[in-house]
Amino acid sequence: MDERQELITRIGDAQHTLGRAFAGDRSTPLLALNLTMRQLKVALILAGRGSASGQELAATLGTGPGTVTGIVDRLVAQGLVTRREDPADRRVRRVELTEAGRRMTEELIDAGLAGYRRLLERLDTATLRSLDEVMAKLCAAAADLYGPC
Repeated sequence: MDERQELITRIGDAQHTLGRAFAGDRSTPLLALNLTMRQLKVALILAGRGSASGQELAATLGTGPGTVTGIVDRLVAQGLVTRREDPADRRVRRVELTEAGRRMTEELIDAGLAGYRRLLERLDTATLRSLDEVMAKLCAAAADLYGPC
């Protein structure tokens, strides 16, 4: 294996180790949720997009519309999402987070950022400067690969 591939492997391994460390944080609100993985995915998709049709959710999840209907029904019953008519096409129903759903997803995101911040606070300033430069390059590469964030 050449040096570049070895470095990519080591960085990936380090990322995996950090992921396990964050997953072990018992203070995360994720552990208090009573959602299936698919329900959580739908909530996070909606947090990023604002709203989506059932067909858009099905395509993103790689599942059928009937499965999405069941997932959304359970999220509606929990008060986390609502359905509304699409103003551009009355035949389409849009799904969006309720205020409770927005609070839940924000708490999840904020908890992850708080854990990451606690980790960063343990680093010295020179390391933080280096990491800042690396993160800027990673964001630029991600924008090239996936489009603007």
